[in-house]
Amino acid sequence: MRKRILLGVISGLIAGAGLAGCTEQNGAQKLTAETPSSAAGSRAEVSTHWPQLTSGIAKDPAVEARIDALLAKMSTEEKVGQMIQVEIRTATPEDVRQYHIGSILNGGGAFPYDNKHASVADWVALADEYYKASMDTRDGGVAIPMIWGTDAVHGHNNVIGATLFPHNIALGAAHNPELMRKIGAATAAEVRATGIDWVFAPTLAVVRDDRWGRTYESYSEDPDLVRAYGGEMVEGMQGAAGSENLLQGKHVIATAKHFLADGGTLNGIDRGDAVISEEELVRLHAQGYFSAIESGVQTVMASFSSWNGEKMHGHKYLLTDVLKNRLGFDGFIVGDWAGHQFVNGCSNVSCPQSVNAGLDMFMAPDPSWKELYKNTLAQAKSGEISAERLDDAVRRILRVKIRAGLFEAGAPSSRAFAADESLIGAPEHRAIARQAVRESLVLLKNNDRLLPLARNQRVLVAGDGADNIGKQAGGWSITWQGTGNQNSDFPGATSVYGGIAEVVQAAGGTAELSVDGSFEQKPDVAIVVFGEDPYAEMQGDISNLQYKGAGDLALLNNLREQGIPVVSLFITGRPLWVNPHINASDAFAVIWQPGTEGAGVADVIFRNADGEVNHDFKGKLTFSWPNDAQPTVRNPGENEALAQFNFGYGLNYGSSVQVAALSEQSGLKVSDGEQALAVFNGRALDPWSFQVMDAANNLSVISSSVAKLSGISVQSVDRKVQEDSRRLQWNGEGNAVAGFFANSRTDLTSYLGKQGALVFDVKVDAAPSDAVSLGMNCGMDCGAEQSITELLKDAAPGEWKTVAVDLQCLADAGAKLDMVLSPFYVRTAGALDMTVHNIHIASKADADIHCG
Repeated sequence: MRKRILLGVISGLIAGAGLAGCTEQNGAQKLTAETPSSAAGSRAEVSTHWPQLTSGIAKDPAVEARIDALLAKMSTEEKVGQMIQVEIRTATPEDVRQYHIGSILNGGGAFPYDNKHASVADWVALADEYYKASMDTRDGGVAIPMIWGTDAVHGHNNVIGATLFPHNIALGAAHNPELMRKIGAATAAEVRATGIDWVFAPTLAVVRDDRWGRTYESYSEDPDLVRAYGGEMVEGMQGAAGSENLLQGKHVIATAKHFLADGGTLNGIDRGDAVISEEELVRLHAQGYFSAIESGVQTVMASFSSWNGEKMHGHKYLLTDVLKNRLGFDGFIVGDWAGHQFVNGCSNVSCPQSVNAGLDMFMAPDPSWKELYKNTLAQAKSGEISAERLDDAVRRILRVKIRAGLFEAGAPSSRAFAADESLIGAPEHRAIARQAVRESLVLLKNNDRLLPLARNQRVLVAGDGADNIGKQAGGWSITWQGTGNQNSDFPGATSVYGGIAEVVQAAGGTAELSVDGSFEQKPDVAIVVFGEDPYAEMQGDISNLQYKGAGDLALLNNLREQGIPVVSLFITGRPLWVNPHINASDAFAVIWQPGTEGAGVADVIFRNADGEVNHDFKGKLTFSWPNDAQPTVRNPGENEALAQFNFGYGLNYGSSVQVAALSEQSGLKVSDGEQALAVFNGRALDPWSFQVMDAANNLSVISSSVAKLSGISVQSVDRKVQEDSRRLQWNGEGNAVAGFFANSRTDLTSYLGKQGALVFDVKVDAAPSDAVSLGMNCGMDCGAEQSITELLKDAAPGEWKTVAVDLQCLADAGAKLDMVLSPFYVRTAGALDMTVHNIHIASKADADIHCG
């Protein structure tokens, strides 16, 4: 676990902190005098770009008086406990009792008693255990009910048998805000059935760069649509503000996330940096929060990302001055998965900076949460976290719990609708999801009006997505990344093929499933279902917009060559360059990630029994579709001419558009791997900058010839010419990292086939006293490290040595070579004195290849 935490911190380096103010002057990296974030963080007044809002739920004096009475009885220990949210895999009910924990969560892929197929009764039973522990007052404490939060981003997606709705990108294409209210209510009802009262949804990101791996969690690149949807989804989940059923019955507490500009990071890097003006921050990225607050959303989740170099988990201006004071949000702010650790000067187990900035509840999912509790308690008692800030955080948490009626609700098993299995995958919920599928499909091509199809034909259904519910559901489906699932993990669901087969066979036709497209009798038409495999945050980031489906293209071309009309149904979580696939199809529809109700696709592409249009295509693009695979931002008002299909495009059955052959030039420049790629040659070369994370977790972009930090010092020294090398000295005070990081990705795959290596010269003046790792990173949970401890110990003191690390070894260990963010970093907790020179990627190394 400790190594994972450290690698997470390393990824925090990549996330762009400190880069916004960097410029190149005379070949050396310099920091500008003041970055935009430092100016924003110190503002005395909130910019007039922000509106003055009021929460849809008015403050109740009786509730506030009740909170005052509770606060007066609570010890500091109890107050700090309310601010800690733990995960079911790392905290027992006894922990909740002992530490007065305020909240629990289950992460993606976490289930009661580690049972993926846990029943509804199992979920409720575990909720009961935690609840009873939170209400235990044997130690003389105050009984405060815990609150359980869960990711329910497209339905109750951790629960076997739940209704999974199309992901947000599909819902955006439906352009139906009223439908969002229905989806929110259906999701809330299924969550309530499992004894859970809080969901981490809706996501209100406005995505600007579709390479981001969470693009499908965004309704649109248009902030107006996100604003129209945000409030409706909140009201569907929570109930309408002012109504009798607000937060009661089948409703749950909603979360607006991730505040703020998670979809606006530079180059679409997950957890990266939004380098934009405050006007743009408000105009593009805040709009969904306005409607959510006006609808009374009770929690807001802070984003992993940064605004102009300052991490949101530590951004007092935005969390407190803007969100709480100007926008009138009076619920509580919860962190994202240990996101506080990336704030400058913080760690996974200590971050008073986040609390003082306005974070009210730490999300602390790993076993180190007890250390975080201990340190936060000490900081509260010492005054580092003031009594006023502590009480404000706890007041907000108590306010939400009281509004939700948790003090009177009793154990989860005793609440209305608890353990009601009939709500999980209920027919009325599946009907709403099927409607959402129908309305979200976007028709890009329908030459010669091939669609809609007659039902009584001989239909071949091909492609690896045809009968694959896990693939059509996408990420955040049973498991975190949506991988490792079988059709049997989705009882009650219907695959795309299943829906087609039902329609065709009922009309007397035949529907043959053949993944590879083979057949014995020539079909009248072929429907090919293909596209992206499931992914979620971090692992979903890509370096360009090319769909890598050569096998799918071969299948389409093979069918066309046999004179078979081809309908392509493309599963995807974002717009991708698929021009060759569109050219190889007579009709091409984007079905996004439709969830469990794949039959909604057949509802649209087939005629009804009378031969008339059954359901027309209604979906319109809410993301511009690229005309090539280059990582160019294409949004309304921003490179619109580079869109193959513009925002708002979508054919219907009344359209007579004939789509001509599209360009099949991807626009990508592919390296042959022959030329060495320099990373550091006297200075850090674009796109990388030289950065250090010291032993106190402070991030610095090295801008001077000498820099002394906690646990590590850096000095520019001469080898062949002036200051062409960097001397790195660790003093053994704790883990520190030095390396080269970027906010854009570099594809190194061309070097793999040529026995490529990461090559650098090193001189060791003092051998390491502890383990030393050399790493390459491509983001959170995406990277590899190799031990170079013995290599450095064996080096002759004071003599230069060339080291080459096999790229294949790094790839085998988990580094994705097509999306590298850091090609080189060194990490150690011990003492070490080494100097590096001429760091590069080479196809053939003039040194022995190292593979640790």
